[in-house]
Amino acid sequence: MTKIRVGLAGCGFVAELHIYAYRRVYGVDVEVAAVAARGEHVLDFARRHNIARTCRSFGELIADRELDVIDICTPPNVHAEMIVEAMRAGKHVICEKPFAGYFGREGDKAPIGKHVPKALMYERVLKEMQATRAAIEATGKLFMYAEDWIYAPAVTKTVEILKATRDKILFMKGEESHSGSHAAHAAQWALTGGGSLIRMGCHPLSAVLYLKQVEARARGQQITVASVTCDVGNVAACLPPHERGVVKSNPVDVEDWGTLTVTFSDGTKATVFSGDMIAGGVRNLIETYTSGGALFANITPNNHMMSYQTSEEKLAGVYITEKVDRKTGWQYICLEEEWTRGYLQEIQDFMECVASGRQPLSDLALAFETIKVNYAGYWAAEEGRRITL
Repeated sequence: MTKIRVGLAGCGFVAELHIYAYRRVYGVDVEVAAVAARGEHVLDFARRHNIARTCRSFGELIADRELDVIDICTPPNVHAEMIVEAMRAGKHVICEKPFAGYFGREGDKAPIGKHVPKALMYERVLKEMQATRAAIEATGKLFMYAEDWIYAPAVTKTVEILKATRDKILFMKGEESHSGSHAAHAAQWALTGGGSLIRMGCHPLSAVLYLKQVEARARGQQITVASVTCDVGNVAACLPPHERGVVKSNPVDVEDWGTLTVTFSDGTKATVFSGDMIAGGVRNLIETYTSGGALFANITPNNHMMSYQTSEEKLAGVYITEKVDRKTGWQYICLEEEWTRGYLQEIQDFMECVASGRQPLSDLALAFETIKVNYAGYWAAEEGRRITL
């Protein structure tokens, strides 16, 4: 069997999750052979994970002829450019969310989230994504969209049941929320392409779009997104510093609260919520209400294991779950988080796709549609009206 050699672009939080998953791929011979990042921390990352080669530029990484796949784990504002460069260099590409976004152009008044009309952002993002899609398709290489929710066991079981029952999905409700990102770039539209809705809400949005297509295929129907409504805000802005407590977000020109509603061409609905002011850890949830029942996919929190403890000190070295501000009291402990949230299955699928040439479950079409709908939501929120697609 031919070995698949992977090069990582970036060595932050997401890269750590991907490395964990690569180490557990089975049935395919995979090696993470190189990693690229500008800072000195890339040397420590490579040492800890036994990666043979480090690069200080993306150009150097994609010039490596031995690499088959480039895994892009960088900030969102460079995703589209890196995708095209890597694929034109003959590499298959895995790219973290989001696929694209509006990060500003010369002449934009700063901060762009407050001054550039969202209708203009939507128009420009759509044109840029169309150009990126054409460039991808021209290479003949695989594009794999790293949307872990598509692979989370609770979602894949939802898919299995929908295929078996062929029931009609009437309404879906999805959420990803937590107490806010510590990263400075998360506060700025020019670096992240939006706030809580695109940074976190893209996950449940991709999931509801994906599940609706599962239903459509099972029932032999064509279903598209007909329209979008949305509302966003900065609900934590009213808090003085001494009342912020566990809320970590401090937006410059992005939202910390957002709710987006999709109306599908069959008249059914899906609502996605995301907030940066939710205490108690990360909420990754999707509820699916059908003509024959209901399916609750509680990715996190779930009740695989619960604990009640009284000593923070004794638990100093114990991982509970992401974004909890304490370990005492009642806690929902996330077991095998990389499996529960779909990272292992995602990378397994991608490596099998590279080995066999088939398309991934999380593909270019899903990446494109997620951003299109998300930016239509921003447009709808700013103008206070329904946007028809």
